[in-house]
Amino acid sequence: MSEALQPPVMPPSALRPLEQVAVAADVARALAEDLGSGDVTADLLPDLPAKAHVVCKQAAAVIAGRPWFDATFRALDEDVQIDWNVREGERVASGAVLCRLHGRSRALLSGERTALNFLQTLSATATVTAMFVDAVRGTRATILDTRKTLPGLRLAQKYAVRAGGGRNHRIGLYDAVMVKENHILAAGSLEVAVRQARALHPGVPLIVEVETLDELDRALHARPERILVDEFSMDDLREAVRRANGQVPLEVSGGVDLDTVRAIAQTGVDCISIGALTKHVQAVDLSLRFEPS
Repeated sequence: MSEALQPPVMPPSALRPLEQVAVAADVARALAEDLGSGDVTADLLPDLPAKAHVVCKQAAAVIAGRPWFDATFRALDEDVQIDWNVREGERVASGAVLCRLHGRSRALLSGERTALNFLQTLSATATVTAMFVDAVRGTRATILDTRKTLPGLRLAQKYAVRAGGGRNHRIGLYDAVMVKENHILAAGSLEVAVRQARALHPGVPLIVEVETLDELDRALHARPERILVDEFSMDDLREAVRRANGQVPLEVSGGVDLDTVRAIAQTGVDCISIGALTKHVQAVDLSLRFEPS
């Protein structure tokens, strides 16, 4: 893989404040789910110093989730040493040793599955995101995520999207107003819905969804922060870009896959949001292996 096709490498320090809180909460919840009253199998073994390493068994995986992986083992052994060979957001080959661990044997055994669950799931999101980012490279289009995330792991998955070179859409229902068809019908018109949104939430970004070129013209007149064009043909997308003329960024969503995303990007739209980044994930194949003492 050429350097030009590598997604931007994102250091663990790129965690946002809400994500820093989410790491601890996610790990505590996951360990409570797995350990319950205690690891009755690990209790059978002597608790001695041990070494292990993590191997990637899949080609072209983009690694993400180190903060969650590290926090899992540190919750069980605060003195565990984790030495990473790869950076967050780095693409690796099959057989790559991602990291080496030195810690107490019981902690490594008890934390193995939870830590790998985080790393393989978030790496899956980063890997799929990087594929879409590669597919639109050279166009003006930015790849965005959606709210179609695994329950309880939204902030983690949105972090992984950035590790794969994508960008985040709104986090939830609170940080952007998105006026869709049902909102417009309930309000009476697009213009009324926009006025209400700005009156009630003046400091919150406004996104308006449109389904026709006529609605696009009306939305352009309202000047929201972004317009989402829904179910437009390729010809209509090109016409929408011509009419917008850079006044308001245009976003495409729905029915996007790796076979269609580049053609969509080449129409000149600004953003393409893809639910599959976070909901159609297949875990990256990882394995933690103990080393002889």
